[in-house]
Amino acid sequence: MFTASLIAKPGALDPALAEALRNAWGGGDLIWLSPDEAAEFDMAAVPDTAEASWSALQDQGVDLAIQPKEGRRKAVLLADMDSTMIRQECIDELAEVAGVGAHVKEITARAMNGELDFEGALIERVRLLAGLPETVIGEVLDSRITLMPGGRALVATMKAHGAYAALVSGGFTAFTARVAKTLGFDENRANTLLTDNGILTGDVQRPILGRDAKVSALEDISARLGVNEEDVLAVGDGANDLGMLQRAGSGVALHAKPSVQAQAKLRINHGDLTALLYLQGYSRDAFVTPEGPAQV
Repeated sequence: MFTASLIAKPGALDPALAEALRNAWGGGDLIWLSPDEAAEFDMAAVPDTAEASWSALQDQGVDLAIQPKEGRRKAVLLADMDSTMIRQECIDELAEVAGVGAHVKEITARAMNGELDFEGALIERVRLLAGLPETVIGEVLDSRITLMPGGRALVATMKAHGAYAALVSGGFTAFTARVAKTLGFDENRANTLLTDNGILTGDVQRPILGRDAKVSALEDISARLGVNEEDVLAVGDGANDLGMLQRAGSGVALHAKPSVQAQAKLRINHGDLTALLYLQGYSRDAFVTPEGPAQV
């Protein structure tokens, strides 16, 4: 048995559209997880028209996801940070302060789309930060970094149901530590910027946490908690996330680069991070929604 989920921005999911798809696919009862925002129905098999329907629904501002019905609720959340749990790419924001923002943003975009080797691209970008005072990190966190909508509810709701949350980033520990604390993650892993007498040296500690390290994190955390990789929900947007997205039971490409969407199991382009709760069958009234500012 499979479950089809339809998710849109609040108020943007037309009930008639959801009913029409359910009827066309011979699905079961249409269940509304949030009025005019998220609905789901069960069906016996994945229709041949699933991909064509996904494309058509994208044009109408609706995300479609199809998963096996059993085991949708996950025991582990494994999340990327940059452009996933926060709106920005931290290295790009540091580069803006350093006066090399446009150049670094171009490299970041190409690396996240899989056009460049992640480690090489990271080393090249970090080199351009040499000479910045370490205090700039705190300034960037305070003034330039904002949370992705829905992140607080995603982490808090999954943890309220016993899940473990890990933030695993190809960015930097100086950022993941604060983001993880703000959102309630149980642990965080990232790269460490090297400093000398309070100044960024332009280098990063080895080994570099990239695509393979994110897969290792999935393996390590699953083994430590005694759960299967099928019990993991992973979310990210870049090419360095693909390994963990493909290995996890539910791998979600969130507002991701085209090359990542093409290889991911699940794709969310219109909903925010609460879409990951709808994918697991949580209704809006079951969300745990701690209050807090958009800043980290």
